[in-house]
Amino acid sequence: MKVNQLKVGAILSYVVMGLSNLVGLLYTPYLLRMMGQSEYGLYSLVASVVAYLTILDLGFGNTIIRYTAKFRSEGKTEEQYSMFGMFVILYSFIGFIVFIFGMILYYNIDKLYGATLTLEELDKVHTLVLLMVFNLVFTFPVSIFGSIVTAYEKFIFQKVIQIVRIILNTLIMIALLKMGYRAIGMVVLITIFNVVTQLVNLWYCKYRIKIKLYFKKFEWGFFKELAGYSFYIFLGAIIDRMYWSTGQLVLGANVGTAAVAIFAVGIQLEQMYMGFSTAISGVFLPKVTAMVSKSESNKEISDLFIRTGRIQFIVMAFVLAGFVLFGRQFIHLWAGEDYSDTYIITLLFFIPLTIPLIQNLGITILQARNRIKFRALLYLGIAVFSVALQLLLVEKYGGIGCAIAISAGLILGHILIMNIYYFKRQEIDIPKFWREIGKMSISPLILGILTFLIIQKFQLDSVISLSIGIVLFSIVYLPLFWFTSMNKYERDLLYKPIQSVMLKLKSQAGLPPKA
Repeated sequence: MKVNQLKVGAILSYVVMGLSNLVGLLYTPYLLRMMGQSEYGLYSLVASVVAYLTILDLGFGNTIIRYTAKFRSEGKTEEQYSMFGMFVILYSFIGFIVFIFGMILYYNIDKLYGATLTLEELDKVHTLVLLMVFNLVFTFPVSIFGSIVTAYEKFIFQKVIQIVRIILNTLIMIALLKMGYRAIGMVVLITIFNVVTQLVNLWYCKYRIKIKLYFKKFEWGFFKELAGYSFYIFLGAIIDRMYWSTGQLVLGANVGTAAVAIFAVGIQLEQMYMGFSTAISGVFLPKVTAMVSKSESNKEISDLFIRTGRIQFIVMAFVLAGFVLFGRQFIHLWAGEDYSDTYIITLLFFIPLTIPLIQNLGITILQARNRIKFRALLYLGIAVFSVALQLLLVEKYGGIGCAIAISAGLILGHILIMNIYYFKRQEIDIPKFWREIGKMSISPLILGILTFLIIQKFQLDSVISLSIGIVLFSIVYLPLFWFTSMNKYERDLLYKPIQSVMLKLKSQAGLPPKA
């Protein structure tokens, strides 16, 4: 029987997300305590610096996915293979450029961070930068194969590899920490796993998908078309780095590694939060591209946008409500007393971020329609505004000031302006979207207010008392949301797979099905 890669891929995406979050929740406290605030801040600082080198992908990863899906729908096999060969050459050249920029960074570390880091910390930064640059230089030329796996919609293989990697990485890192290795050991392990993952993708593409690489004459005309599409995705990558990596750089240069660590934990929680939403939309690019190529109506695409947004909101509303109510006590017990500011920083991320996250299928739609120019230019302007505001606020307010600047950019660009653009220029029914989300929000809002008033009378200062509070809240929240906020389609998405499994179990046990 043929497996539905899209449905299973979406399910496995949530398995990956759940496993990543579970590992993060259980493993991070151990990591923070074993590494210490200074060492963890040092690792986060270097990771943020080197993250800027990853934007040299220039947006071509998404381009490969889009054009492979397009060529496959049109039956153009030869064009696919020529494009793959061209990108291997291009990515090899990019790897060389990364090496040059990495060396420039390496020899200027003292100038950038000499004022706030000790000599020992500067020595470690030099080693970490070298390791991370090697990681990028090697993996860039073969990263094309991960994009090909996605374009061919082999989501099951892709997600299984991610699951295995998460488990092995965590177990080995725990062992390394017990042996006394810290930031450098972590980066070495990440580098090894990156290399192995890319090589496995290469093997899968060659022997299972059976793709070929044609190294013919470089098609400059076609490359110009690809570059035109990729440019605005590239801008998006720059913007993403400016939003979520610049805070650590600003804090590292102006405050120190402890402030970086506090802010970095907030960023880690923000990444977990984003994962709840992007797990669904991440598997839709090939599907939406095919819909656009076949000239599906705006109404059908708009309906998909609303339907996906509602499904994402089911998850996001529960997570957001839980964090608002129990996040402060959770961070105190999870990360430690030194990370109390992380709660405020994380809230400043979560609340405005919720809206673009439940609308992130809109990004996929813009990519499929090749209409990402406006969004990229808008977000670039907003990101510059946010960074400028961070520089103004960091001296007085530290990490909270950086978070306020990021939150202001999210509200202005990602929420206000983009909703108008989706409605006016992309003909997505945004008023209907908000009517649907508004109706879904009534129950969580009322229950959240009541729960907040109740928990003020209790001390949730232990793991047991906090767990009891979260469980009691969930026992009331989940059935209330099920009956008052979800429609039949959404309930069936959860209920029918469970019903199917129960029928199979009854059949295997020899029990008659329920009439």
